[in-house]
Amino acid sequence: MLRFCALAALAVPLAGCRKGYDDSPDPLSALADAARADVKAARTITGSGADVADTAAAVARVRVAHARALQREVDRANRPAATPPRLAKVTDLASLGARLRTAADSARTMLRTAPTHRAGLLASVAAGCASARALDAALGEGAKPAFDPPTPSGELGDGALGALQQALASEHAALWMYELVTAFLPAAFDESIGAAIDEHHARRDAATRVLSDSGATPVLAEPAYRPPEPVTDDVSAMKAVVSAETDAATTWRGVLVRTGDASLRTYGVDALTASTVHATHWRAEAGMSPAAIALPGMAA
Repeated sequence: MLRFCALAALAVPLAGCRKGYDDSPDPLSALADAARADVKAARTITGSGADVADTAAAVARVRVAHARALQREVDRANRPAATPPRLAKVTDLASLGARLRTAADSARTMLRTAPTHRAGLLASVAAGCASARALDAALGEGAKPAFDPPTPSGELGDGALGALQQALASEHAALWMYELVTAFLPAAFDESIGAAIDEHHARRDAATRVLSDSGATPVLAEPAYRPPEPVTDDVSAMKAVVSAETDAATTWRGVLVRTGDASLRTYGVDALTASTVHATHWRAEAGMSPAAIALPGMAA
């Protein structure tokens, strides 16, 4: 009897330590498994030219970064592993691109209800998959974000409003930078520049509307912005828009990690992804390496 009572007394604090512990399977473990599988698959792809092998190697580099970042969070949470995903076989860049699209879709779905720290990681993984797919048309054409205007379902907190002000400021800067570089880039880029400008206009207007509807005064555009280096030719012009798109991606990621509103999170990951894809294309044109950005918006 005495031994039983002693054991029972010891069991009480042990049970208390587990109070509130989430012992459900961790969905991020499945994403980490998929990333590791994509790395192995990418490394098996061979082609008739160096471009195929180089593209596959670049995808592998991106997915290595994803696997490591996701596994760090899985290890931190210390929850049971989820069932590994069943993945389609990879035989070429097209099937590898399909796997990237599946991974991005899964991350986007999870981030809508994830805790804020996980929402940021998931958004960066989704945008990183889009960046990798932007390397080569053989990986498949990425879906263009709809950018449906966000309609927050409740009052936004100071953190979300502050982050949205920063995103708006980055949209002002991006528009100014694109207008600057048009004089330095060949006419062949006019269409892509015009599409980017239209997109940033829409994002600027959306951020302005949400802030105004929330009773905040939207930040105004500065008279001018400083590019990372003087713009004197096409390469420095491309680097200027890479910097602007990178800043925009970072600030929109900041929005979605400071709100639990599904509408604003969806808009944030769309903006993060679109700016990342633009930056990837410009990095490739400028000869910047690596062209693909593994975890956009996250500190290096």
